[in-house]
Amino acid sequence: MIESCRLHSAMKDSGVPWLGKVPKHWQLHRMKTLVRERVQKGFPDEPLLAATQTKGVVRKERYENRTVLALKDLHLLKLVLVNDFVISLRSFQGGIEYAREQGIISPAYTILYATGPAMHGYLARLFKSAPYVENLSLFVTGIRQGQNIDYEKLARAEVPVPPPAEQAAIVRFLDHADRRIRRYIRAKQKLIKLLEEEKQAIIHRAVTRGLDPNVRLKPSGVEWLGDVPGHWELMRVKQVTQVLRGKFTHRPRNDPSFFDGQYPFIQTGEVARAGKSITSYRQTLNQRGLAVSKLFPAGTLVMTIAANIGDVAILDFEACFPDSVVGFVPRERVERDFLYYLFVAMKLELLREAPVNTQGNLNVDRIGARAIALPPEVEQQAIVRWIEASCASLTGAVEKASGEVSLLREYRTRLIAEVVTGKLDVREAAARLPDESDDLEPLDEAAIESEAADSDASDTDGIAEEAEA
Repeated sequence: MIESCRLHSAMKDSGVPWLGKVPKHWQLHRMKTLVRERVQKGFPDEPLLAATQTKGVVRKERYENRTVLALKDLHLLKLVLVNDFVISLRSFQGGIEYAREQGIISPAYTILYATGPAMHGYLARLFKSAPYVENLSLFVTGIRQGQNIDYEKLARAEVPVPPPAEQAAIVRFLDHADRRIRRYIRAKQKLIKLLEEEKQAIIHRAVTRGLDPNVRLKPSGVEWLGDVPGHWELMRVKQVTQVLRGKFTHRPRNDPSFFDGQYPFIQTGEVARAGKSITSYRQTLNQRGLAVSKLFPAGTLVMTIAANIGDVAILDFEACFPDSVVGFVPRERVERDFLYYLFVAMKLELLREAPVNTQGNLNVDRIGARAIALPPEVEQQAIVRWIEASCASLTGAVEKASGEVSLLREYRTRLIAEVVTGKLDVREAAARLPDESDDLEPLDEAAIESEAADSDASDTDGIAEEAEA
């Protein structure tokens, strides 16, 4: 798609480090001439909103698990109108989010509204572009270091402003490009889903029936297990493994004084993306962070009990994790890798078990009480070898498709950055585009977005805290 664009014929130095050169006919404006801060409060009857990196600012689905204190302080939340822009430390890694709903949000957020309606489309794309997002860290401040965006500093920052007609062309071109890329991603998602379903079926049969098709079976009395080999022993998860819940007691979770040390800190998103083993990490705790957390040994089997429910992986290194992740240390009678595949097979059952009125969170005691069928250790080892051999080609196909999705997303990120900062001229390309309605199915962004924020800290968890500050 970049091939249909051309370079601008005349460029000038913007004088803005993150921006570099811009088209000569573009202007630079301070943010305060384009957006104003909205600080309205006292609207407790408005719906609660959440800032997401994939859908912008949208209405929250469930609040049954919120504290009474948080709910009675709704009058302290800030009003957000449709087309506003929303940002705080909780979301700035994904850019300034665009509001698609009217409602209220935590006072930790800075709310901005455009001074001219014609600017909405272009600003929405500029504020989410990679160069601009990296620049946002310059404007972080607050009572707790890193807690808020300083509007006064942000208001003085300069951003590029193309002529109105070119803004419209940029929006039209990027909308068209996004539709095409979404179609490709959607096709890859469907393929990945089919491959994962096939893997799930292979694993489920192996860990509940074994490898011998002629083995005598017995009723397990457990719906998800069905009939199991007669010589397998029916047990509870807590009988074959030590169940250890993660820990991170400090609030707010994102207080920077607890991070950037020597202890890896794993969150739910990293478990979801890991595959079988967690081999890397993005965040660390220091000694102060370790004091409010807990270090788990390499080889620990970990499962998410909130956000990405029931995802499981094996730690390749010592690490800490929050209480939204549970660790399992197998006892002598169970092979760790067999337990891993058993949990993979159990995931659908765990999802059904997760109560809706606690935002889908799993209960640790209920996991420990789950019934399993345990073969002899030699048979466990044979089942693990058979599963990995049988699923090798499927795993490779999933990794290939997932890699292609990542490349598509990288392409989209680069394209947006080059267009909104004036590195590519899309006016002629946009003029040649056909009219097109956006009737595509929504993407399962939570499953494929490597940059999606971890959901361990929800947006309204800080309501009471911010009210007290």
